[in-house]
Formats: sequence, structure tokens, C-alpha cells
Amino acid sequence: MEDVSNIVQLEQHEVQPDSPPPAPPAEGLMQKFRLYETRSNFYMVGRDKTRTFWKILKIDRLEPSELNILEDSATYSERECSDLLRRIHEGNKATGGLKFITTCYGIVGFIKFLGPYYMVLITKREQIGVICGHNVYAISKSEIIPLPNSAVRANMVNYKNENRYKKLLCMVDLTKDFYFSYSYHVMRSLQRNMCDNETGQVLYETMFVWNEFLTRGIRNILQNTVWTVALVYGFFKQATLSISGRDLKLTLISRRSRHYAGTRYLKRGVNERGRVANDVETEQILTEDVPEGLPLQISSVVQNRGSIPLFWSQETSRLNIKPDIILSKRDQRYEATRLHFENLANRYGNPIIILNLIKTNEKRPRESILRTEFANAIEVINRDLSEEKRLKFLHWDLNKHSRSKSANVLLLLGKVATYALTLTGFFYCQATPEMLSGGQLKCPSNENLFAPGMATSTSSHSENGKHNDEETEDSDSSDRKSSGGNSSTNSNPSVRPPMIQNGVLRTNCIDCLDRTNVAQYAYGLAALGHQLHALGVTNSTKMDLDDPLAEELMGCYERMGDTLAHQYGGSAAHNKIFSQRRGQWKAATQSQEFFRTLQRYYNNAYLDGEKQNAINVFLGHFQPQPDKPDLWELDSNQHYNVGRNGQSNSDQYGSDTSPMPNRELFAEMQRVRYLEHENGDAIDCSNFVDLDWLSSSGNSCEEELLERSMLLASPTALLSSENVINETISEITASTSECGSSRRGRDHTGTELGYTEAQNYEVLEDFSDSFVRWVTYGEAICH
Repeated sequence: MEDVSNIVQLEQHEVQPDSPPPAPPAEGLMQKFRLYETRSNFYMVGRDKTRTFWKILKIDRLEPSELNILEDSATYSERECSDLLRRIHEGNKATGGLKFITTCYGIVGFIKFLGPYYMVLITKREQIGVICGHNVYAISKSEIIPLPNSAVRANMVNYKNENRYKKLLCMVDLTKDFYFSYSYHVMRSLQRNMCDNETGQVLYETMFVWNEFLTRGIRNILQNTVWTVALVYGFFKQATLSISGRDLKLTLISRRSRHYAGTRYLKRGVNERGRVANDVETEQILTEDVPEGLPLQISSVVQNRGSIPLFWSQETSRLNIKPDIILSKRDQRYEATRLHFENLANRYGNPIIILNLIKTNEKRPRESILRTEFANAIEVINRDLSEEKRLKFLHWDLNKHSRSKSANVLLLLGKVATYALTLTGFFYCQATPEMLSGGQLKCPSNENLFAPGMATSTSSHSENGKHNDEETEDSDSSDRKSSGGNSSTNSNPSVRPPMIQNGVLRTNCIDCLDRTNVAQYAYGLAALGHQLHALGVTNSTKMDLDDPLAEELMGCYERMGDTLAHQYGGSAAHNKIFSQRRGQWKAATQSQEFFRTLQRYYNNAYLDGEKQNAINVFLGHFQPQPDKPDLWELDSNQHYNVGRNGQSNSDQYGSDTSPMPNRELFAEMQRVRYLEHENGDAIDCSNFVDLDWLSSSGNSCEEELLERSMLLASPTALLSSENVINETISEITASTSECGSSRRGRDHTGTELGYTEAQNYEVLEDFSDSFVRWVTYGEAICH
């Protein structure tokens, strides 16, 4: 038998003499664990990074179907902990003693199917980045361990589907695209972390923590999060930039919502709670590496993507590679859509800018059905909103312009991005060592926070969007909150005043993958120019598309787009715009795009059903019960209504912004569209700004590879929303009504709209009077 001293020794290093009892651990600061077992219990031993304190968790192995966990309230030194384990071993010699099982780096959670409880552990990790001195990790290896010992399991009912549920859980690969940190709240933006001191369980209940359900049991028992890690799913990449002898760190983070999560054809549109499919928050952080003791300049900007917030779907088909789009439910007041935008406002503040990239003209209406209904929804919602909170809706048919040069697309999207940044601002803070001391991020006091081009107050944002059935996450009110530290930067004149982002740009196409990713890159590039200027690295806020930094940033967004597309759609993203920008061979690009289309089709038609089941089990949307139907006997929408003990599972969400474009960009915008109903009554869509006339450039997506016929080049077709419910539409006559002069500027190539010094887009005088009125009051832009 292995020597007892080797079994119980916590680490292979000399045990230090006893010292005064260490202080209790702070939440989330235990970073390494060792798991031991006896016949009756598991013993988890955890320690902090500095080896200052040690704690012990006991997990019962004799109870077949309940989760019994007990945390030792004492905090031990290393020698004391070693002595305690030795005594446990001696006391259990009759049944085999104490055995070492594995080293691990945190508990992912506990889960029960039809039989015993299982414990999910991180057994290997890899550091992938650092944010403000806090390490961020990915999972290299995980392990699932049944809690009851073998004798107890032998006496339990052997359910034939137990292993099938276990295999479903394993399909959610924790080693792909999950990341976590012990001391930095990666589920929240940098601005939110700097301005809010919330810790503990409330962080797990936010929309971006994917193991919230798995950790719920242990968190409720212990009332702490010392032993678990919060996993965020999405994308994380960090790169080092060198500019003029200064080293900068660029971090690109995407956080996928766990609410209404799933695969492309099985999760579309919005649900009753206002949660949308493929909801992803993307944050771009820029910091400068400085010697220890000097102020750290940090900046971040957040944008959002998400499915069109209507009740719509596409049926998965093995025969039709391009299924019809169906508006599946009629909601006259658009309550779910309204709730979605209320939640967005709670998260980010006002204003909300919506950039809609779907098609305008189609021989057989598909995307244009949603375009019309989406515009109608925004119009109805805006009627009940005050002027400053009205949603701003920009539409540009990016796909229509895909046959022109990629530079035109990126330049024009850059103008929209600059306009959005002018309205929302971005986060900037010069953090002194005191603000970063003790591993806790602290923001300067509220009176020093401001966003350029906006009012400085954040107190006017309403919380009325909250509902009683929402979880605590919706009190995670937003990246707009500015409650925080007591230190004021005014006491140090060398420290620049901080700025906050107030609002968000929300971008969508149909899948929120391909075209959306191009638009998000354009926004990221425009934001990078402002971030570099704020950090004092450049004298201008403009970024040239030919700048090496633009190419490096493009690579980051391209990789992010591929990752998110694999998660939702089953293939890498369509990157024709990026390929064109790099001058890649057209034939090779087309071949690659066609292969990705087929790959996505195969995954959607043959594999997504099982993948959706795995996600629903992992997130707790479905909890198996012996006397209830199994998961694979239900359709995907029923999973939300079949919780353990008959309880339905809740979800969460939110964000907000307001637009202000440039004079050159919008000077030609002189008409207002009207949606026509069957009764002939026209609805004034003054909130709906169509940018299609800007140029003849855009992005291709998979449907282009399947459509040989050219898209209609006639004026934008606006369809009656009454004609598109629950039926296939073959042909609809589109009509538009124009106000004022015709669309001048249609012949713009876009090259003259570049990020040049000659155009100062930061001053309000550069925006047309009519557009400013539209931004401020929601007025029609008519002349």
C-alpha cells in the first residue's frame, strides 16, 4: 500500500512551520484543488495561489440520489491541513483509507439525470490572457465523476437511458471556447467591473455564465462561490500591438447568452421572455503595458449581435438547402420584441442603435418578409417611448452590394460605426495603482464619468423593464451603471478623467454570423482609432484600412466570426469580404465558400438535433425524470417547459443606444418610407432609415452561392405584414412612398468616404440638420 505520507501530502514541497491562523479566503481566490476519497466521502482540499490558506469540502458518497455537501468552516495552514488528512486516513483504514484521486482547478458543477449525481471538474487548464493583472484560463481537460461509491451505485435502479444522457452532457466540449478567471469577472464588461463591486452568487446568475445551472446546487448549499468557477462560452483572444515604441494589449471577447441558446435552425428569433437566439456580446479592450506602480490606461467598447426579435423560424430540411422563412406568430403589440429592447436598455442604457443588414429585394420574398415586419415592430414600440429612448433603426442591404470592392463595404460600414460611437461613447479609465490594489478593480467617482457627445448623467435610465419573474441577472442593470469606488481622479491632475459607454450598437443579419461579423469588424476598427487616441498613442481617431493594425484586427474578428459560426451554424463563417480585402484568388474564395455552405447544411440537417439536446441538458432547460418523456421524444421548444418537479426554467437578458451619422454620409437622405397595409392605411416609419443608396458594395453569404439569378435592382420593396403570416409567399407587389427629392448619391463608390483626416466626423456640425432632428426627436427626414 502506498505510504500514508505520500497520500496526504498536499504538494511536493517542504511543509512550512505553523504560523498564525490565516484569514478566511475571499470569494473566488482558491485556485488549486486536490480530490481525495474514502468509501463514504470525497474530500476536496483547496488552496489559494499564494499558499496562505487551505480549506476542506466534504461530499457524501453514501446518499444515492441527493446532493449532500459540507464545508469545513475552519481555515487551515498547510501543516494543519496535512495533519487533518492523515487523521482521516487513519480513521478509515478499515474500509481502504484515504486515496488521492486527482488534482483539479475548480468545480464546474453537479448534475443528476435518472440515477446518481455526477461532479464535473476541471483537471487541466491553460492560461490564455491577462486583464488588468488578472489571469484568464481555458479548459484543457475535464472529468465527470459519479458521487456514490460503487457499492451504492450497484444497488440503484439501472436506467437504460442514463448513459445516453451522460453522453449528451459530454457533447458540450468544455475544452472548446469556454474560459474563466478566478479573480476577474469575465462574464461582465470591463466598464461594469470597474463601476460595480458585486461579487458572489449574483455573478453566476447573469446571462453569460453557462454553468449557472450546474453550480446552482452547491451554491445554494454553501451560499458562496469559493469552490466553483464561472464558465463563459464564446471567444477570447489577446494580441500584443507595438505602435511608436509603445506596447499595447488588444483583447477581443465574445460572450454568448445561455438564454434561448442553441443551433441555427432550432433556435431562431425571440421567445416569450424577450430572449433572442444567437445573442452575443462582443467587447474590445485596449490597455497599455506599463511598469508596475504607474497608472494603467484601459479602454473598452461593447457591441451586440442577436437574432431578429420576432417570432419566426426555418424548418430544418434534408431536401431543401434553403428553407422558407416563416413568421410563426402574430403579435399586434410586439410584446416580446418590446421586452427584448427593454432588457437591452437595462443592460447598456439608452440609446439603442439597430443595424439591420438583411436583404431588401428578392424574387421570392424571404429575408424581406422579416425586414418589413421588423420595421413595423420598431414603429409600434417607438410610439410608447419618450423621445430620448426611441429605438434608432438603420437598414442597409449589405448582401445586395456584394459584387463591388470590399473596401467600399468596410468604408461605408465605418461611417455607421463612427456615428454609433459618437452617440454611445466608449469606456476609458486611467487606473492608478490604488484603484487596482488588492486584486479589485475600482472606478473613479461618478461625477468624473462622461461619454463624449452625450449627457453625463446615467440616472435617468428607467428600470421599469424588469419583471418579477426575472432572475437577479436583470438587476445587473448595465454597463451604463456608474456606482463604484470612492477615489476621485480630480485629486491628481496628471490622471485623465474617465469616460463611459452609454448605449450599444446592435447588429443583425439573418443568422447574425457572416454579414454581421463584417459589420462588427468595421465597428471594432472605428473604435480602435478612438481607443488609441484616448490612450495618447495617436493624434487622430481615424484608422486607415491599409494600416497594419487594421489587418491584424481583421484577423482577430475573422477568427472570432469562425468560432461563433461553428458554435451556432456548424461551419466557419463566410468571409468573402475579408478574402477580397486580402486580395485572395477569387476562384479559391468561391470554392471555400461553397464548401462551407455544404458543411453548414450537413450539420444543420443531420447533427443539430443532438447538439441542441446536449445544450438543453447542460443548461438545465431539460431535467430528466423517470416518469416523464425523455428529451429526444420532445421537440426543442418543449424543453423549457419540462423542468424537475414540474417547474419551468427561467432565463434572462438586456442593452441600449442612439445614433447620429455624419453630414456627408446622410446628407442625401431625403425620403421617408411607408409600410402599406391591406386596407391602404400607411404607417409612418420615421424611425426607419434606409442606407441602401449609399453605394454598390457589400458582403456575400451562403445564399448567394445558391442563387444564380440576380437580385432585383428596383426600389426597396416593402411588404404588407398582414400577408406574411403562416404561409408561403410567391410574389408580393411592393410599393414605396417617397417624401422629397429622389435618391441622389446612389452612384457614390464609397472610396471618398474613407477614414481621412480631411473629414472631421467627431463634431456635431458634421451631421445633417435633418438627421440630428431624427436622432433627437424621431422626426421624419423630409424636405
